[in-house]
Amino acid sequence: MNNILQCGARTLDLSRPRIMGILNVTPDSFSDGGRDFVAATHDRAQSIARAISMIEDGADIIDVGGESTRPGAEPVGVQQEMDRVLPVVEALVGDGRAIVSVDTSRPEVMRAAIRAGAGMINDVRALRVADALSTVAESDVAVCLMHMRGEPQTMQQAPAYDDVVAEVAEFLRQRVKACVTAGVQLNRIVIDPGYGFGKSLQHNLRLLAQLDLLLGLAQPLLVGLSRKSTIGAVTGRDVSSRLAGSIACAVLALERGAKILRVHDVAPTRDAIAMTLAVFKENDA
Repeated sequence: MNNILQCGARTLDLSRPRIMGILNVTPDSFSDGGRDFVAATHDRAQSIARAISMIEDGADIIDVGGESTRPGAEPVGVQQEMDRVLPVVEALVGDGRAIVSVDTSRPEVMRAAIRAGAGMINDVRALRVADALSTVAESDVAVCLMHMRGEPQTMQQAPAYDDVVAEVAEFLRQRVKACVTAGVQLNRIVIDPGYGFGKSLQHNLRLLAQLDLLLGLAQPLLVGLSRKSTIGAVTGRDVSSRLAGSIACAVLALERGAKILRVHDVAPTRDAIAMTLAVFKENDA
């Protein structure tokens, strides 16, 4: 596995774990009640300040999303998504301290974000929307390919698998192959098993327990379990009280080979990574 991820004009060294901070500029994010959306629409500076705070806490990537993909979420218009996302992208690119990722499936938004200087596209639909694959292939940005069964509006209605790990792995293998065939270099591709996207509690737990089986795909693994309903189902905690569960999931993911952790709480995650790596180092001594 190549430990250097090409993100447009920049590179990211994945020989150590990296943190992707989540910045939702949507009114209906499951995790923050639209906090960053309010800032982005009424005082964009506050939304940018939230991202800067995450960077100062240790985020290597800021993932900007303008359309909610929570279960049951309704789509928004292309122009509305761009209006939410692009000013924030431009400001963070200008800041220059973190790689800017845009969480979108729309090729129009991808092209605008790439022109604005984004270094990564994070696509829950794994570039399956028409023209999305060619848009990324014609650029030099990184892409995260995520597994999702169904669509956000319906994906949690009785999802079923014969073998969730094998089926997720095969889907991601095929999407990596499609990307390479289209001209996307392997050193630009990250994969994400898609926790909570068309999966039951048991599916999510199995995917985390056996995450290391996805290392056979030889692409860096991104894991996003921060504050998700799986943690709530296990702990009984409301979304605002899932930090401990999120950190536990992050450490379990690190132990199983994750390279990028997509999180809301950057500073505690940074500390968890530091402790985990210190133990790894002693184990290897």
